[in-house]
Amino acid sequence: MEQKHSKKDKDSFGIIGWREWLDLPELGITEIKAKIDTGARSSALHAFHIKEIEKEGTRMIHFQVHPYQKDKETTVNCEAKLLEWRNVKNSGGHKQYRPVILTPVEIGGQVWNIELTLTNRDVMGFRMLLGREAVRDRFLVHPGDSFLLSESKAKKHKKKSHC
Repeated sequence: MEQKHSKKDKDSFGIIGWREWLDLPELGITEIKAKIDTGARSSALHAFHIKEIEKEGTRMIHFQVHPYQKDKETTVNCEAKLLEWRNVKNSGGHKQYRPVILTPVEIGGQVWNIELTLTNRDVMGFRMLLGREAVRDRFLVHPGDSFLLSESKAKKHKKKSHC
């Protein structure tokens, strides 16, 4: 029986670990640890003080981010164009109405745009989830390994107390 494959041959995909360090350059966020979550359709970023504003006729979102786990002192102030508001099921199965932005993500030298929902993830283990839509047709996920594309960042942050 013939096996079906995705649009790309499986050998053309990069391999990432179940967690990786990544950058969100347009938001001014570097080195945020993300869980690669193929069980989640969309990607989510820990954000707080989320406020929709209008700037020169464009709907924008102002928000703040604590990019490092267990560190509430380091704060990044962000602003992005609002793509839309969307109902998203959280990890508990409850619907949340979240703002969605489109922003570039960088992992291992690759850069591409992802849709990113903004929500308070204070009680969650990771400040960011990279969902299956973001990794589709780009990577295969190795569930037993971490930091395959960001090993140097992992070593650097191991020395810091906030990771």
